[in-house]
Amino acid sequence: MNDIAHSAARWLGRPAEALDEAETRVLKSAAARRTVSRPPNEAFDQSMSFGERLADRVASFGGSWTFIMAFGAFLVVWVVANVGLLARPFDAYPFIFLNLMLSMIAAVQAPIIMMSQNRQAAKDRQDAALDYEVNLKAEIEIMALHEKLDRLRDDHLANMLAQQQEQIRLLTELVASRGSPSRDQSA
Repeated sequence: MNDIAHSAARWLGRPAEALDEAETRVLKSAAARRTVSRPPNEAFDQSMSFGERLADRVASFGGSWTFIMAFGAFLVVWVVANVGLLARPFDAYPFIFLNLMLSMIAAVQAPIIMMSQNRQAAKDRQDAALDYEVNLKAEIEIMALHEKLDRLRDDHLANMLAQQQEQIRLLTELVASRGSPSRDQSA
């Protein structure tokens, strides 16, 4: 590891060997002056199976106003058809078959939505890990900039002090050279 890696390990309060994989990756990218940010959903979406994509679509549709309105319309049609329009209703009041169908839909829809939520939670954890890496790199870069600015300031102050010492030496010589003849003239 180079200078920034040693400094960063010092700033993180742990030796370089004790850093985890993400921190090491961030330090290497900082040392190489490369970015650590990357599209968070790209790798995650490519690894999704057909079932996971289907679960996401079902959860997306099941949690929409379109689903609520379509399902409400279906229930109204079911009730109206079985109460008065049909001479022989296939599901007479109290709509036992409808209750069975609703229970079956809920029994299937709930685990599908939970699968989608679990996958979304995993995606959120991955996003948080990427955010951590970007934030850590930003902190390391800021600390490195502070060190550089401090070194520049210290160098500038040292140069100013050296110039001031040189000016004092020159002024002392000037005063000494002018002071000797003026004393001779007054005598």
